[in-house]
Amino acid sequence: MVTYILRRLLWAALLVLVVSFVTFVIFYALPSADPAVLRAGARSGNHALLESIRDTLGLDEPWYVQYAKYMERLLLHFDFGFSYRTDAPVREQIFDRIPATASLVLGAAAVWIAVGIPVGVVSATRRRSWIDRIAMGATLVAISAPVYWLGLVVLYLFADDIGRFPLFKGSGSYVPLTESPAGWFGSLLLPWLVLAATAAAFYARLLRGNLAGVLSEDYIRTARAKGLSERAVVWRHGVRSAITPVVTVLGLDIGILLGGAILTETVFNIPGVGRLAFSAIRGADLPMIQGTVLIGALFIILSNLVVDVLYGFLDPRVRIG
Repeated sequence: MVTYILRRLLWAALLVLVVSFVTFVIFYALPSADPAVLRAGARSGNHALLESIRDTLGLDEPWYVQYAKYMERLLLHFDFGFSYRTDAPVREQIFDRIPATASLVLGAAAVWIAVGIPVGVVSATRRRSWIDRIAMGATLVAISAPVYWLGLVVLYLFADDIGRFPLFKGSGSYVPLTESPAGWFGSLLLPWLVLAATAAAFYARLLRGNLAGVLSEDYIRTARAKGLSERAVVWRHGVRSAITPVVTVLGLDIGILLGGAILTETVFNIPGVGRLAFSAIRGADLPMIQGTVLIGALFIILSNLVVDVLYGFLDPRVRIG
């Protein structure tokens, strides 16, 4: 197990290096705004100032030299550089935004797991019943609703400031957990429900399909023949085998969303990594783009590593060599 994890960590480091290189090349290959002009702002007509900025930032050097220096700072000092637009440290800006994004994603993940898995199990064990038909119909509606549209509808109906039925107090703007736990919970309740709606529906349908097939296996019939209760058969044997694909998707979803849930953060005005990355792309802010992309890639890689390790505990047929 230890050897496997170390090998995966080495591959993760190589993948992060490849992602950083591709991001750097794309930035220089595609036409974009001049970073020196962005830094100069209203004084962009001053050619002497522009040349001075290019010299200070190293923009007058070949791109591969700039990339080598960037990776040297990153590997030796964990330094992502400074934003071209604000001249603020990229690392500090990203780390300031991570708590908001993590609060949104992890809370929503808890909601969609708490809803999706029980619904999938009930539908699989009561196929073609009225409960199954209602549950699968509701999941189809939830999957079909775009996040940005659902978020706007929920705000219009239930937000405490503009909502027609203001049921959720404190849902106007994001409140940090350290400032007020109650305000933090209230400000994220609607975003959690909106972000979890589509995922819970997808997980319910995925688990229903897998579990329906598992419950027809021979070892399930053997477990029933031994006198185990239906609850034990379904949860200890059936769900444990059927949930492996769900765990795979869960790792990918959490990793991707930790890199930035742009639509949800924008609709609910949450100062997360996704909005930071979107602003950086619009402003051609390469250090910020590079930093957010690397952090997102790191979250995805670590999430997949955790999923691979969990396989050995969830499914005894899986052996990690």
